[in-house]
Parts: sequence; structure tokens; C-alpha cells
Amino acid sequence: MPTTMDTTMPTDATASPMSDLSLLGLIQLISPALPIGAFAWSQGLESALELGWVSNEAEIGEWLSGVLEDGLTRCELPVLARLQRAWGEDDAQAVAHWNDWLHAVRETRELSEEDSHLGSALVRLLRQLALMPPESMLPERPGYVTMFAWAAHLRGVPERQAMVGFSWAWLENQLAAACKALPLGHTAAQRVIETVRPELVGAVDTALTLEDEELGPILPGVALASAQHETQYSRLFRS
Repeated sequence: MPTTMDTTMPTDATASPMSDLSLLGLIQLISPALPIGAFAWSQGLESALELGWVSNEAEIGEWLSGVLEDGLTRCELPVLARLQRAWGEDDAQAVAHWNDWLHAVRETRELSEEDSHLGSALVRLLRQLALMPPESMLPERPGYVTMFAWAAHLRGVPERQAMVGFSWAWLENQLAAACKALPLGHTAAQRVIETVRPELVGAVDTALTLEDEELGPILPGVALASAQHETQYSRLFRS
């Protein structure tokens, strides 16, 4: 990441267009090459595969659509926007509130550890690049979404584009996990992307309309799969 902040771009949800420098910063932030270890987590998908809940291309698409609609749309995406706004306003209390809220809604140890581990890894990377926020703004146990929001703000990425990028990174990681755990070829994964890709845009549209009291994931299947995964005998992923 560059060590200078692009100050020419506002970070409101409707800001457009995005500068080339901000776009490159977002691409770097969502790249699988970002050294935070996101590849090690499946968010319960490996367990769903092991249990036979998901076993083919069509079912993977349905699973991902459900997680997107009842999970990211109601949880990570709207909170990402709130966190990015809080970083931009130097509102440490709001940053801490939403960081704590995300920790509170993680329903299993593995899901909680994923957010904490990825957040810690992103903190280490940003610190090595001298891109950390002031210590007074940093919440206790900053999670991945919290630090992603800071990095997007630092890059001058508008909220909407940050949300689109975050959801794209999630989709790519989930399909990478499916390709490793199932005989799902890369062409099949691309077909799933073609199906789910428009839904990412719809998820962002919906997330931007939700009030605080409407937030919260509704993912009992993911919670059960994640809980089962904690004791799964043989596994490739940490969640």
C-alpha cells in the first residue's frame, strides 16, 4: 500500500467516481495475496460440505445466496459503512461500539476467532506499512471489518465501493474454499460467480437502507455448521 493518503476523494456512500489511486488501494485490500490468512477460513462451508448440506454447484450457489442475503446484507456490509463513517469522523466511541457489536453477533468460537485473527493480521500489516490509525482511535480487539473500514477510509474509497469490494472478497474466498473441499472445477466456480455477482450489488443496495435496529445476521445453518466444524475430525480450514 502507498504511504500517502488520497485526500481528493470523499468517503460518503454516493461519492463517484473513484480515483485511480483509490481503486488500486481497494483492489490491493481485497486481493487474495493480501497477507492476512483469509484463505484459511471457510465460515462453516467446509462443515456444510462434510454434512452433505451442500454437495454440488447449484447447492453452493444457493448456500452463498442465502448467506449473502441473511448474513452480509444485514451484518458486515451495513456495519462496514458505519465504521468507515466513524473513522472519517474521528468518532472513537462509534468505532468501538460497532467493533463490539460485531464481536457480539459471532455465534461460535470459530466465527469469532476468524474476525479477531484476520483483524489482528491486518493490524500487523498496516503497522508494518506505517498506516495505522491513532492509538486513541483503535478499539480493543479490532476485528477484520473494523480494520478493513479503516483501510478503505485511508485509501479514500467511497463507502459503496468499499462494500462492493468486501462482498467480492467474501465471494471469492468462499468459492476458493469450495474448490478445495469439493470436486468443483474453476469453470463451475465462474458459473456460480455469474449467478451471485448481481446479488452482491443488490446486497449493497439493501444494506445502505437498513436502520440500526434492523441489523443482525439470521444464519442458523451457518452457526450449526460452524459449531459442528469445531469437532470435525478431518478438515482443511480453521472454520
